[in-house]
Amino acid sequence: MDLNFQKYQGAGNDFIIIDNRNRHYDHLNVAQLCHPKFGIGADGLMLLQNLEGYDFEMVYYNSDGNVSTMCGNGGRCIVDFAKGLGLFEASTVFKAIDGRHDANWTKEIVELQMQNVQQVSVLANAYELNTGSPHYVAFEENVSAIDLVPTARAIRYNDIYKSEGINVNFVEVLGPNSLKVRTYERGVEDETLSCGTGVTACAIAYSLLSGLADRAHTIAISTPGGQLKVKYELHNGQYTQVWLIGPAKMVFEGHIEI
Repeated sequence: MDLNFQKYQGAGNDFIIIDNRNRHYDHLNVAQLCHPKFGIGADGLMLLQNLEGYDFEMVYYNSDGNVSTMCGNGGRCIVDFAKGLGLFEASTVFKAIDGRHDANWTKEIVELQMQNVQQVSVLANAYELNTGSPHYVAFEENVSAIDLVPTARAIRYNDIYKSEGINVNFVEVLGPNSLKVRTYERGVEDETLSCGTGVTACAIAYSLLSGLADRAHTIAISTPGGQLKVKYELHNGQYTQVWLIGPAKMVFEGHIEI
């Protein structure tokens, strides 16, 4: 079978995206397709499917082939892909594994509404929260100096997290409302150039670290793959109107025999 696909990247987080509205591709060897040596190569794979009541449904797989929790950068990329299919004009509503998402599209920039966050666990030296995917967030003086993969794996595979896994983020405060983030993603089991749910988690954890006042905030975030922004409204420890903002670009399109 000939598989048509597009390869996308959102701040360096790269994805294979497939139009599966005809349901021809329900049984794919995702791990092989995502393999950087023997396949197309990607951090994950997404299927765009029809779903009543929504413009489309996003089905996301990590590069290990397992169905994953929400992927923020993937969500932004599949919005741009859906725009190319003519599924909406400037705003869209779609369903992902964690529920409904609204999004706004302008050329090369997608604003994606994330889920509200109502609970952040404050640990001894870090924060733990779920922004569609579970995240561990630790603030450091110099994230560039961290030997990230072994350091993050020691957390991801410890007795607390090894069964379900957790994404691990290290954050450096560059200035007021400005962060630098590096992320290790479960399912990829490596550092990725950015992580949408990860930077969202870091922006929210920053509010606790810095004691931000109850109001709307915009946090600028630098990742190895590029620049992102997270907006949210803070009120009595509740985070609503959470938006992930950044670029979504089609890298190339092609076909592969499967």
